[in-house]
Amino acid sequence: MTTAPSFILSAAASPLPPVSTRAIAPWWHTLVLISAFLLMAAAGAMRLSQAGSQAGLVEARPPLSGLYLSLITGEWALVYYVWKVGLRRTGTHLDELIGGRWASPKAVLLDVLWAGGLWALWKSAYFLWLTWFGAGQTASVSGLMPQGVTESLLWVLVSISAGISEEVVFRGYFQRQFLAWTGRVSIATLLQVLVFGLAHGYQGVQSCLAIAAYGTLFTLLALYRQSLRPGILAHAWTDIASGLLR
Repeated sequence: MTTAPSFILSAAASPLPPVSTRAIAPWWHTLVLISAFLLMAAAGAMRLSQAGSQAGLVEARPPLSGLYLSLITGEWALVYYVWKVGLRRTGTHLDELIGGRWASPKAVLLDVLWAGGLWALWKSAYFLWLTWFGAGQTASVSGLMPQGVTESLLWVLVSISAGISEEVVFRGYFQRQFLAWTGRVSIATLLQVLVFGLAHGYQGVQSCLAIAAYGTLFTLLALYRQSLRPGILAHAWTDIASGLLR
């Protein structure tokens, strides 16, 4: 079993200082990242439209191992871009975004409990969403779910990678950068959640709205705990469960 990077398996032994409002990366770095997510949203929307026009066709499901490996690579490429290309230009440490280091098993357990509570809250909210609005376009991603042992194992790795990457990028990097630009937590949260929802455009408009609400819950917890760790755990587990516990 591979050992997780030290910046993931960490938490502060003492209370964290107030979050700084200084920019943590150059403005161009953030605009490049936003542009990349908007392009992915547009490409996802086109893919969804094509899938809808071919809904009546019966085709064999292709293996997804290659897709999963590309997703894992892409998620860690995002972390690299934020960490090595952006943060180092301002002398910002990745630990600063994540929220320090775990100091004891008790600290780990506390974050696990917070993560479990967040996941339960999200599942309850999502159940109500489906009750009110129906499944909508969420079925469009059913073909991306794993089948068999190999795909299931890769799906777990995809989920862990996404949990780490997306929480670091959105609840960490974008939240802090937008706060530096606007000076207001509420506006920073709105902008960050908007980009997060658009980045999942391949799942359709209705799902983007649900995912934006999902991102809002994770942001509130990150702000309250001044840490991304509970969100990383909850995000990874939510994705794992969506693929393996269907």
